[in-house]
Amino acid sequence: MEAPVKKVPRHYVDNKKFYTAILKYKQDVKHAEEHGLEKPRIPNYVGECLLNIANRLSTRPNFVNYPFREEMVSDGIENCLQYFDNFNPEKTSNPFSYFTQIIYYAFLRRIHKEKRQLYVKYKTLQNLHVMGMLAEQGDVEDAKSVDFISANNEYMDNLVRSIESKMKVKKEPKPKTIMRNFYDKE
Repeated sequence: MEAPVKKVPRHYVDNKKFYTAILKYKQDVKHAEEHGLEKPRIPNYVGECLLNIANRLSTRPNFVNYPFREEMVSDGIENCLQYFDNFNPEKTSNPFSYFTQIIYYAFLRRIHKEKRQLYVKYKTLQNLHVMGMLAEQGDVEDAKSVDFISANNEYMDNLVRSIESKMKVKKEPKPKTIMRNFYDKE
């Protein structure tokens, strides 16, 4: 006899309840400001919703295979808390999409940071000619390192090339066509 399969609810965050909790929190903040009280903490339910959104977004195919997924989720939640007061209920009644966007862009920033770190590591390895130095020493452990580095050499080269090409594009000054056109007319 098979165990019953537990269905995961389609909507893991109830947007109406989430919105209501945010409205109540904003009222509490306003009340605290009016009476000179300390700003209240964000409700646990809202925190759970933010965590659920971040965790679920991190399982999407474009984010799932990164080894630093936990850091991505942490960055997403941190950014949500940082920009929590910017949510304007008068503009939208969909906090789910607002916070999903914040988390999504936090993930992209984390990926960019991690790729820059990898670039620095790989560039250092290239500059030190580690592969050649390890092969000359002839140690067994070092030979394993050489095999690992050689296997990842194509990935390293591609990553370094792509980042350096982006850096070159940024360094080239953009032509000032408006000013040129102005001077050409005179």
